[in-house]
Amino acid sequence: MTADPQLAEYYSRRAREYERIYAKPERQEDLRQLNKIVTAFFTGARVLELACGTGWWTRVLAPVAAVVTAVDINEEVLELARARAAGPVKFVRDDLYELKPLVGPFDAGFAGFWWSHVPRAQLGGFLRNFHRALPPGARVMFLDNRFVPGSSTPIVRTDPAGNTWQRRRLDDGGEVEVLKNFPEPAELTAALADVATDIQVELLPYYWCLTYRLPEGCRFS
Repeated sequence: MTADPQLAEYYSRRAREYERIYAKPERQEDLRQLNKIVTAFFTGARVLELACGTGWWTRVLAPVAAVVTAVDINEEVLELARARAAGPVKFVRDDLYELKPLVGPFDAGFAGFWWSHVPRAQLGGFLRNFHRALPPGARVMFLDNRFVPGSSTPIVRTDPAGNTWQRRRLDDGGEVEVLKNFPEPAELTAALADVATDIQVELLPYYWCLTYRLPEGCRFS
């Protein structure tokens, strides 16, 4: 199981356009609240961040975390993330589905706006790989989008596996069809029911936040 090359290519081409999504006026109050949630959750933590992208959330983590190891597959977005990095941050280029051993130790994991891009059939494998890099008792957070008509990019199709897809236009005039799922809280908790404790889902108008802990005394293989 490896990263979708089409998705990787899309984010490579969109690197310098990506953060415009955070400028939508109707989402500003949610983003202020998410900043507070992330800051409180990761203060003092040794964080493994997957899909760091351009480092938007890395720069929220870095001032409060003990250390951040931020991983992405695209060198184009990592260049932007490195340029804005401040604090104890290490950037690593790697495939999120086939993570190589990372220098820790870690006691927390984070991924912002990545769960929605994982095909449903690959979600279990992705989570196992992520959890394998973390110790027992680690705390984990995922953030992602809710689908809001009029604000979200419309869904253009649903494939036989139940994944939903959007068509996105780039500044270079190209269009790319991108997998973007919008799980409900019950689906999020069900995906973790057998592998996590203290599972909580918080819904904001435009985003959701999922937090949980990995069980003590249990290592994933």
